[in-house]
Amino acid sequence: MEIKMTQEHANQTLLTTPLHALHIEVGAKMVPFAGYDMPVQYPLGVKKEHLHTREAAGLFDVSHMGQLRLHGANAAQALESLVPVDIIDLPAGKQRYAFFTNREGGIMDDLMVANLGDHLFVVVNAACKAQDIAHLQAHLPQGVELEVIDDRALLALQGPKAAEVLARLQPQVMAMHFMDIQLMDIDGAQCIVSRSGYTGEDGYEISVPAEQAEALARKLTAYEEVEWIGLGARDSLRLECGLCLYGHDLDTSTTPVEASLLWAISKVRRAEGERAGGFPGADIILGQIESKDVARKRVGLVGLTKAPVREGTELFDADGQHIGVVTSGTAGPTAGKPVSMAYIRADLSTIGTEIFADVRGKMLPMVVEKMPFVAQRYYRG
Repeated sequence: MEIKMTQEHANQTLLTTPLHALHIEVGAKMVPFAGYDMPVQYPLGVKKEHLHTREAAGLFDVSHMGQLRLHGANAAQALESLVPVDIIDLPAGKQRYAFFTNREGGIMDDLMVANLGDHLFVVVNAACKAQDIAHLQAHLPQGVELEVIDDRALLALQGPKAAEVLARLQPQVMAMHFMDIQLMDIDGAQCIVSRSGYTGEDGYEISVPAEQAEALARKLTAYEEVEWIGLGARDSLRLECGLCLYGHDLDTSTTPVEASLLWAISKVRRAEGERAGGFPGADIILGQIESKDVARKRVGLVGLTKAPVREGTELFDADGQHIGVVTSGTAGPTAGKPVSMAYIRADLSTIGTEIFADVRGKMLPMVVEKMPFVAQRYYRG
């Protein structure tokens, strides 16, 4: 993740999370991100933070994300009309990945939706928060109420030792499986805890009352297994595990089929039946699924040299024809080789295809490879 400080940034009035003062105290390097002053790295440094999360446990402040509640008997039905995902049959205590689509079939944002029994709990991306709230308000029917949560922080504890660490404060978390979510007390704070995350590792996301967030963060980082992790390592961790970043790998001009997100479109929404379609852009998306005809596809690329191939790098075939562009790229600290995500011509998206990246005038060879580049280690029981 390359975040450059500009004069425009310097002149911005940035929002802060409830943990802002603590980040400064522990020596974080702060940068503007999605309108917030956020930690990009800590004294440990991006690469060591990345490796530590893979080996032990990392704590991330993701309080900039939007936390929402949908209340009302028809909340699931209403939300289902805006996403190509099965929300109506989402069991209580479970969450699901989803995305808002527009009339052209493009992705407006990706999000997490959870059923907490008497309401839906929704987490959206920080940069899309205002847009998503407006989108929901414009489309929710009478009787379904949108509540914007602005008095809670959001922490992510990620890594192979995350469960062991969090269980010291609340043993209940050990019984949870990937994508489970429940309300529980953690060290005196009423939290919403899901066993999920954005690193490909086992771990938890913890929504905690803002006034109790610092105490919980201090308690967790006091354990020797846990280090603070910034946006830089969060980006390289998610990329190695094949997870998209909205605004980079996904946007309003990209359909879920082009983005290789077919797995996230629930079968009940694309099969023939009363709940098939019915979401914005359904005709375009379902047409692409049926015809398998798209001009470009999101793929994983592995570099055959040691040079990282970053976002924005143009891609070419062996004949020098332009075929696509890199949307995310990293040196791949755990993969041990440069890894990238890109959109390339669909006819070249087969695993094993060699293509070339124009890095400062040099054509560096890369190969299309299956994602994730590093195995996901979610706890499924």
